[in-house]
Amino acid sequence: MFSKFLPDEQIDQIFDLQPETLKKKGIKGIITDLDNTLVAWDVKDATPDVISWFKTMEENDIKVTIISNNNQERVTVFSEPLGTPFVFSARKPLSRAFKTVARQMGLKKEEILVVGDQLLTDVLGGNIAGFYTVLVVPVVHTDGRITKINRMIERKILKRMQTKSNSNKEE
Repeated sequence: MFSKFLPDEQIDQIFDLQPETLKKKGIKGIITDLDNTLVAWDVKDATPDVISWFKTMEENDIKVTIISNNNQERVTVFSEPLGTPFVFSARKPLSRAFKTVARQMGLKKEEILVVGDQLLTDVLGGNIAGFYTVLVVPVVHTDGRITKINRMIERKILKRMQTKSNSNKEE
């Protein structure tokens, strides 16, 4: 049961995802979360580093789509200047938005990576939908109200998984 909460990979920041490495893995598309994955949850616009990362992906023919549980205004204001497709109010971890984006990209599940900062939305949703998942360290360690609740639940899941892992090692 807990395996659906486990990412395939963990990274420090979104910029650790580089085209050369992705192409070696057969990755042609990225579905990325917005808040605390690309920028802090309370930052309105993309930073120069984020703009550069999107441009690098585009130059290397790697499709990127932002999917967020946040509202239309937040996601539109951030995404439109980047010229990147996006989905707002995605209802992650439900798999519908992930699968819709994959169809829009015209790629197979094996060619798409899902990256985000939360186990309960990004990783769980990506895993349920059958994608390769990457957990990124949150850009900042503050969160909106709902995300604070998710983080509390995530800590309990991680503690339970660690306890289970340690007991398996002792056997």
